[in-house]
Amino acid sequence: MIDVSGKWALITGASRGIGRLIALEMAKRGCNLVLHSRRLSHCSSLLEQVQRLGVQAYAVEAELSDLDAVEDMMTRIDRTGTSLDIVFNNAGVQVAYRSAFLETPSEDYIKSFAINTIAPMRICYHVLPGMVDQGFGRIINTTSGIALDPQQAGYSASKAALDKVTVDLGSKYDGTNVILSLADPGWCRTDLGGPNAPNPPESALPGVLIGAFVDDRRSGRLFAAPHFSGMTLEHAVQQAETSCVVPYDR
Repeated sequence: MIDVSGKWALITGASRGIGRLIALEMAKRGCNLVLHSRRLSHCSSLLEQVQRLGVQAYAVEAELSDLDAVEDMMTRIDRTGTSLDIVFNNAGVQVAYRSAFLETPSEDYIKSFAINTIAPMRICYHVLPGMVDQGFGRIINTTSGIALDPQQAGYSASKAALDKVTVDLGSKYDGTNVILSLADPGWCRTDLGGPNAPNPPESALPGVLIGAFVDDRRSGRLFAAPHFSGMTLEHAVQQAETSCVVPYDR
């Protein structure tokens, strides 16, 4: 299990929900943070919290449906001189629940793919060369276990696409110290999951953190947070390294 103290992590969607929990846990372990939200003001209280924990941190803003804004955000991070070691592509959107699913509009797919698939992959493509050059990197893309739900087709399809491109891209880095993983938080009571979800956001820990701490040079795995709920992070990482299957090993 790696030590993240002194490293830099970008967390998208950091201002609330699971993203906020990730930020606080990483800060407690000494990791410096770049906190993303749609508006800088959304992260102001979190920024103060993590800085009080003794780490360096700053906020960036970008509307992830605007892919030019995503590229601009990454350029601004580069200009600070920050070398990102870890990326949590946590932000996502569930645009609508369509009871009349045969009337699902194209816009559901367009917005879902922009935010849930294309934006995180543009971030991946931007940071990977630097991670390779420095000989270390961890990318954790947040997916979903949603299935058999055509009422949320745009969301479901965009997450399935993210799974595919993450696994395929991860295969190119397997065996190196740049590790790409997927994390499924489970259905949690967040702004995205809604008030009727069965699980509190805290149940996603430590599962959503595992991909930042694994140290076995294997990429492409899915870490389903409910399987690790209640464990210490150390135990969860040990379990993940010994029992989670890499897709292209099959």
